[in-house]
Amino acid sequence: MVTDNQVRRLLKLAQTEKTKALASSKAGMDAKTARKYLRSGRLPSQVKKEHTWQTRKDPFADVWPEIEALLKEDGRFEATTLFAWLQREYPGRFSDGQLRTLQRKIKRWRALEGPFKEVYFQQKHSPGDLCASDFTHMNELEITIDGVLFKHMIYHFVLTYSNWETGTICFSESFESISEGLQNALWELGGVPVKHRTDRLSSAVHKVSNPEEFTQRYKGLLSHYRIKGEKIQAGKANENGDIEQRHYRFKKALEQALLLRGSRNFASRTAYSEFLRGLFTRLNSGRKERFQEELRVLRRLPERRLNDFKQKRVKVGPGSAIRLQHNVYSVPSRLKGEWVEARLYAEYVEIWYAQRMIERMPRLRGEEKHRINYRHIIDCLVRKPGAFENYRYRDDLFPSSRFRMAYDVLTQTIAHRANKEYVKILHYAASESEARVDDALRLLLEQHSAVSFDAVKALVDSSQKIPSVTEVSIDEVNLEAYDHLLSMKAVL
Repeated sequence: MVTDNQVRRLLKLAQTEKTKALASSKAGMDAKTARKYLRSGRLPSQVKKEHTWQTRKDPFADVWPEIEALLKEDGRFEATTLFAWLQREYPGRFSDGQLRTLQRKIKRWRALEGPFKEVYFQQKHSPGDLCASDFTHMNELEITIDGVLFKHMIYHFVLTYSNWETGTICFSESFESISEGLQNALWELGGVPVKHRTDRLSSAVHKVSNPEEFTQRYKGLLSHYRIKGEKIQAGKANENGDIEQRHYRFKKALEQALLLRGSRNFASRTAYSEFLRGLFTRLNSGRKERFQEELRVLRRLPERRLNDFKQKRVKVGPGSAIRLQHNVYSVPSRLKGEWVEARLYAEYVEIWYAQRMIERMPRLRGEEKHRINYRHIIDCLVRKPGAFENYRYRDDLFPSSRFRMAYDVLTQTIAHRANKEYVKILHYAASESEARVDDALRLLLEQHSAVSFDAVKALVDSSQKIPSVTEVSIDEVNLEAYDHLLSMKAVL
C-alpha cells in the first residue's frame, strides 16, 4: 500500500531526477502507480473512498423498528435494558456478545436521528458585574472536631469574572445563613457587585406560583446593599454553573489539602475555620490580576452591616418555654406569661426583655426539637418533684450521663421517693456547682455507695478532693510478635 510519505517523496524526486521511472524507483513504488499520483497530484489519503458499506449482516435489522419505536417514545432507555428485553422477546436469537453491536447502533441513532440535546452557552463576564452563591454539603469529607464528626455546610461565594471565592461555615439553608454568609463575603471583599445570583432557595426565592419573586427579607438584604437579585430556573442548576463548578474544585482542593495535612481531625472549630481561610487565600492567590480589575469597579459598601437575625415577639408559656421555628426553648421561670423578643441567628438564639439580653443559647437544627435548661425551672420543680417522672422533656434534665445513672440507681433503690431525691440533687447542682456534683456522683457510683442528696452534699461540702477520672493507657502493640508467629507457621 502506497503511503502519503512515499507520494510526497515521489513529487520531490520528480523535480530532480532525469526520468519519472528513476524517481518512482527511489520513492519505492511501481512506475505505473507513480504516473497515477503524478497526474492527480493528490495523496493516497485524499483519494481514499469512505467506508460506507457494511462488512457483515446487521443482526438487529429485523427488530430495529421495535427498538426505534421504544427510543422515540422515551429517550432514556439504555442499550443494556433494550438488549435484555430482546433476549426475553426472542429467546435464543441474541447472544450476550452482541450487546456491544446494539450499543454502537443506538449511539449512531441518537447522534443522527435522536432528540436534540440541550446546548450550554458559555457566557461573557464583566468585572464587578456578577457574583454567585450557594450552599454545599461537606459531610462526605468526614471532617472531625476533637474526634467527633462535624456535620456542616459551606455557604460558598464567588465572583464570576475573576473566580475569587470565599465561604462561611453553616448548618442549614436558612435565611440567617444566607444573610451571614453573603455579608461576610461582601465585607471581606470590600465592595459590592452589581448582581447576585442564587439557586432557588426557599429562604430567598418564592415558589413559582407566588407573584412575588423574592421573599421580603431577602429583598430587604439586597436593597441594603443596592445589589440586584437573580435566580435560576427550577431544575436548571447549569444556570448557576460558575458556583457549581467552584463547589467541585473547592472540595477537591480541600480533599488534597487534608491529605497533605495527614489528618481530618481538628482540635476546635476555630482551628478548622482558620484552615479553610488559609485554603481560600491560596486558591485566590492566582487570581490577583483579574481580581484587581474587579476591585476597581465594585461599588461602595453601606455604612454598616444588616442584622443577621430574625426577630420575633413571643409569649412565654405556662411551662416557662417559648416556641420558635417549630422548636421549644426554655427561659427563666420569672418570665412566665411575659412577652419577650427572640432573635434567631444562624447558630444561636438570644432572648431579650426590657432592652436587656436575658439568655443566649445554641439554635436547634431541624423541627420538633427542644432545649430545656434545668436551671430555668428547677426552683419550681423542687416544690413539685412528682411532676418530674412524666415530664415531657425529662431527658433534658440530665446534665450528664452520670446524672442519668444516678437517677436510675435511685429508682432501683428508693423508687417511692426517687424523683424527690433526684430533683434535690439537681437543685443543689444549680445552686452550687454542677461539676462538683457530677464528680461526687461519679465517686459514689464507682464505689457502689448509696446515692442520695445527703451523700452528694456531704462530699461537696467537705471540700474533699475527689480523684480525677482514671486514665487508661494502652501500650502500643508490638507487631514483630505477629511476624514471628507467621514465620513459624510458614516453616510448619
